[in-house]
Amino acid sequence: MNVLKIVYMGCVQFSYEGLRYLLELQRENVSIEIIGIVTREVSDFNSDFKSLRELAEQFSIPCFIAKGNDQDSLAKWLKNIQPDVVYCFGWSYLLKKEVLKIPRMGVVGYHPSLLPANRGRHPLIWALVLGLSETGSTFFFMDEQADRGDILSQRRIEISDTDDAASLYQKMTETALQQMKELTLQLQQGTYSRIPQPVTGSNTWRKRGQEDGRIDWRMSNRSIYNLIRGLTRPYPGAHFKKDNKDIKVWKSEIITNENYPNLEPGKVIRVENKSVVVKCGEGLIRLLDHEMTELPKVGDYL
Repeated sequence: MNVLKIVYMGCVQFSYEGLRYLLELQRENVSIEIIGIVTREVSDFNSDFKSLRELAEQFSIPCFIAKGNDQDSLAKWLKNIQPDVVYCFGWSYLLKKEVLKIPRMGVVGYHPSLLPANRGRHPLIWALVLGLSETGSTFFFMDEQADRGDILSQRRIEISDTDDAASLYQKMTETALQQMKELTLQLQQGTYSRIPQPVTGSNTWRKRGQEDGRIDWRMSNRSIYNLIRGLTRPYPGAHFKKDNKDIKVWKSEIITNENYPNLEPGKVIRVENKSVVVKCGEGLIRLLDHEMTELPKVGDYL
């Protein structure tokens, strides 16, 4: 039986969990071999950054440490080891055609949405911030355009009202690992299918900036709650301005069956131990985990 030779690329926590899982499959005598690892040692823009160098050294696997977006050096390295397939999970640059054509079977990418819907940046954050009830887990063959190649494997992921960035990240990881075993065996046995993405039904989410994480108390309590849960750890956190300082909020809850339509947004209604109840444009919200060093008084404005 032919051994599937894999090069694995990534530099986030999900990448790390996926590589550990593949290494377990390799030890279970599945006919695969991780022949190379591509990763980074530092990142200025991945909140969930995790280098794979530790696993490369632990298992004595050749490792390419990427510097910036130097794909010429990457292409040369890949040509020397001739992988059957490259798994590219958690990488912030589009791969050039020269790199994509090196592995015999192609480069498999990953995007946590139901492609072709919701291509683009920050898919887990946007799904929560927009209050979506589901997202997806999609493996696809990469081409030169972002998130547009043929689909290899896709599953739906339900988003509950209580999910936040951490719990949805975990759901995404668990779902993807289940798919990873199945698709790896299909690739190894040559039984996989390539499903072209539909031409219609697509959209592309833009990159988020710091201002997108700002809490505006004129928003509804539901919108503020979604913003906070979407940006909580491992992400940078939602924030509001107080005394010219950004105050992070990590957890909140919506208060139901209580409203003060004649009060202005941002007014503090109650302070209970360390939690703070605030009037929103619509309804009330309780801030449960925040970074206010001095609690406001009832009647103050945030």
